[in-house]
Parts: sequence; structure tokens; C-alpha cells
Amino acid sequence: MTISVGDKLPEATFNIMTAEGPSQVTASELFDGRKVVLFAVPGAFTPTCHMKHLPGFVSHAAELKAKGVDTIACTAVNDVFVMNAWAEQSGAKDKITFLADGSANFAKAIGMDLDASGLGMGIRSKRYSMLVDDGVVKVINEEEAPGKAEVSSAETILAAL
Repeated sequence: MTISVGDKLPEATFNIMTAEGPSQVTASELFDGRKVVLFAVPGAFTPTCHMKHLPGFVSHAAELKAKGVDTIACTAVNDVFVMNAWAEQSGAKDKITFLADGSANFAKAIGMDLDASGLGMGIRSKRYSMLVDDGVVKVINEEEAPGKAEVSSAETILAAL
């Protein structure tokens, strides 16, 4: 079942990179009592993700925070080292929290997993953005195709705030 507006996010554990090295953060630590913009991409460094989706959240980070967003987070079915390299290379490290969902556990738990085996990428996440307030989904914008980054854009979330 795909997550919907009004649903509480399930508990999950993400891998993150800290100054001390790889660590973990739970969904409740990240979302409870906070307003979070979460967006997901099928893969770090892939063309649409890297050149179209992520840049909008980087360039609109200050505007999103000015509208009361505590955290902007990006999740992908990649390992923590790839997500950290992407954060550093894209210049987004200080603006966006990068959440590695390496085994697609979170993507599967919210019904947003994507079988990209035909492209040699295995199980990935669908592309979406959502506004989460105190762990509850307030807005969700799912792309119809993984190569599109339109309805899940930073501008769409910004307009919903």
C-alpha cells in the first residue's frame, strides 16, 4: 500500500554520514516534532536526479526554511558513501540531509519502491517529494515516470507551504 496524505510515516532506519563516519538515524528522530521536506530520487548522480531534482532543493533551501521547514532531506536507495559523495560534490551537504536507504527498506515500507532491474539498477525508490509535519504526511507529490522531476520539484513543495 502506498503512503497517503494523513498517514504517519513508519519507523525506519537510515544511514547518514557524520563527522565521525557512518551512523544511523531513525524516522522518529528525524520527523517527530518537526516539519520536514523529504524528497526521494531513484539514484544519486543519475542525470535527472543530479541535474534537475536536487538543484531545486539546494537553490530553494533558504526559502523552504523561511516557511518553517526544519529539515530538507533526500533519500535514495544508495549506500551512505555514495550519498555522502553526492552531498559533497553537489554542494548540498550543509543544506540537505542525505538519507541512505541502501536496501530500500523505507521505500518498500511506504510503497514507493521501484523495480528498475530492467535498467540494471535493481530495486530503487520512486521519485517523489512530501511535506511531513510531526511524522504525518501533509503533502505528497509522486512522479508518473522516474525520468521526470516536475510534480516533485522544490517549487511545487514551496507553493504548498
